[in-house]
Amino acid sequence: MERRRSLPDVLAGGIFVLIGGAFVVGSLGYELGTPLRMGPGAFPLLVGATVAALGLAIVIKGLVAGEVVSFGPIPWRAVAVIVLAVMFFGFTVRGLGFVPTSAVTALLTTLASSRVRPLTAVAVAAGLTVAATLIFVVGLQLRIPLWGPWLGF
Repeated sequence: MERRRSLPDVLAGGIFVLIGGAFVVGSLGYELGTPLRMGPGAFPLLVGATVAALGLAIVIKGLVAGEVVSFGPIPWRAVAVIVLAVMFFGFTVRGLGFVPTSAVTALLTTLASSRVRPLTAVAVAAGLTVAATLIFVVGLQLRIPLWGPWLGF
């Protein structure tokens, strides 16, 4: 009897192993410290090793007990809109400021789904903008202007 292998599991696990391994290698350039006084390289080392170990487990699962999975159609509209929204945020956050850029980005990503109504999308975008502003600007004190110079105020 032939075993089925799950190519998506093997590929996804391999990506996890590569990303985790990159973090481990990158962390070795920093001081690791001791278990009681961890250095700046300790956390990336632990996270990278954990991600790599999980990736290895996924690869093994895909090779040993794989199953054939049907993906179905790829939602190209959602992929394109989300990529454009992230690029929009990166290119405009300094010029427009955090609040308007977050609002437009959240609105775009919400509208990536064809099942979301426009009023719902606006409400979700408003809520995400308020939450992101409270978390990043107020809570974490991220030094970024709320309103940018492109707006003229």
